[in-house]
Amino acid sequence: MKLFSKESYKGRRDQLKKKIGSGVLLFLGNEESSINFKDNWYPFRQDSTFLYFFGLDLPGLAAIIDIDQNLEIIFGDNLTTEESIWQGDHTPILDLANAVGVGIAKSKREIPSYLASFKNRVIHCLPPYRPENRQKLAIWMAKSLMEIDSLVSEDFIKAVVSLRSIKSQEEIQEITKAVSVSVSMHKKLMHEAKAGMREYELLGLVTGEALSLGGNVSFPPIITTNGQILHNHNYSNILMEGKMLLGDFGAESNMHYAGDITRTIPIGARFSDNQREIYQIVYNSYKEAVAVLKPGIKFRDIHLLACKKLAEGLKDLGIMKGNLDDAVNQGAHALFFQCGLGHMMGLDVHDMEDLGEEYVGYTDEIKKSKQFGLKSLRLGKELEKGFVITIEPGIYFIPQLIEKWKSESLHKDYINYEKVEDYKDFGGIRVEDGYLITDNGSKLLGEPLEIEIKDVEQLSK
Repeated sequence: MKLFSKESYKGRRDQLKKKIGSGVLLFLGNEESSINFKDNWYPFRQDSTFLYFFGLDLPGLAAIIDIDQNLEIIFGDNLTTEESIWQGDHTPILDLANAVGVGIAKSKREIPSYLASFKNRVIHCLPPYRPENRQKLAIWMAKSLMEIDSLVSEDFIKAVVSLRSIKSQEEIQEITKAVSVSVSMHKKLMHEAKAGMREYELLGLVTGEALSLGGNVSFPPIITTNGQILHNHNYSNILMEGKMLLGDFGAESNMHYAGDITRTIPIGARFSDNQREIYQIVYNSYKEAVAVLKPGIKFRDIHLLACKKLAEGLKDLGIMKGNLDDAVNQGAHALFFQCGLGHMMGLDVHDMEDLGEEYVGYTDEIKKSKQFGLKSLRLGKELEKGFVITIEPGIYFIPQLIEKWKSESLHKDYINYEKVEDYKDFGGIRVEDGYLITDNGSKLLGEPLEIEIKDVEQLSK
C-alpha cells in the first residue's frame, strides 16, 4: 500500500477540523462487495474521501474525528488466523493508523457505542452512495433507511469539496502519472485498431496496458464505432474501413488518482473529407477553450465559448444558421453537443461526484441550468489555481434526437434540417485532455498525445 507522508494526512485533517469548527465527523470506508456468491468479490475500491484524509486502501475501515476533544480514531479489525491463511499477513490496524498520523485504533464492534456516547452532539456524515453503507449508518445511528439522508451534513460536504478541489503537488504528480499511462493506453489502441477487429479486442488491449503499467482503468472504457452514443459500453461492433473509432478511457494510478483522455481516429489510412471537417471544428473548439483557461473565469462561460465555436464551424458547413449568439443562448447547438465541456478530475474521474454536483461544480451564486445540454455541465463555477479539469468538446449526430427536434420544428431558425439529413449516419467525434489551472493560465497534464488530424492519421496507420 502506497501512502503520502504522515504529515500530508494530518495536515488535511487539521484543515478540515478548522473549516467545520465543532462536532464529530464520521468517515465510512468501503467494504468488499460480492458478485455472485459471498467470497467472489468485485475488485475493491476504497472511498475516495476516506483515502484523501486517511490513505488506507483496505476494506472494512471507518474513522471518527471528534473535533471538540481533538480525538481521531480508525476502526477496523485485524485478520484472524483463518483469514490470513487465504489472504496472507496484513499489517496490524494500529500500525497502519500510526502511519497516517492517527494514534488510536479500535475494533469495528465499538463504533455503535462510540456514536451512542455522542448524545446531544452533532455527528456529521457524508452522503452514502453504497447500499451497505446506508445499512451500516441505519444500524449505528438507530435510524430507518428512509431517515439516512437527513443525517447528511452540508457543512461537511462543502468543507471536503473545498479541500479536495485544490490539488497539492504530490496529488498533481499522481494525476500526471495516471495521465501518462492513459496516453500509453491510447497509443496502444491507435497503433492496433484495424478494420475487421471487434471493439472488445481493443478493450482487452487497453485494459491490459493499464494493468501492465501498474495501475488500472479509471472507469469502464468507451471504445466504439458509434461515437454518437455518449456512454457506449457495448464493445460488440466490428471495425469497418472508412468509419471512425472513438476511445474515451484512462488509467487510475496505484494511489487511485485518475486520468481521462478521448481521441477519435479513422479506421483506415485517413479521415474522409466530411470527417476531417467535423473533426477540425471540434479541435478548434478545444483550442478556443484551452486558450482561456485561468483562475477567476467561470467554467460555464468557457463551455458557452466552446459551444459558440462549434456553432460557427457548423454554420460554415450550412448545418446551422442565423444569429449564433442567440442560437447558443437558446440551446440550439445542443442538437449536436448535448453534454458538458468538462469536469473536475482527481481521486475520482468525475471528482467528488458522490458529494453532489451542486456542491462540487456550482455555488450558491452560480446555479446549475435546467436547459437541455447545459444541464449536463458538471462544472460551472469559477476556476481556481490547483483545479484539475478536463476539456472535451464534441459533435454528435444522434438520429433519434434529430428526428424528434425536426418533427417539433425545434430551433428551426438556427438549424438547417435538410443539411442535417446528410449527417444522420455520421456518428460522433470527441477529443479530451486534462489540464491543471496554474497562477495565470493552465498546463496540459502528462505526455502530450497526438490530437491534430495529420498526427492522428500518422499514428493510426
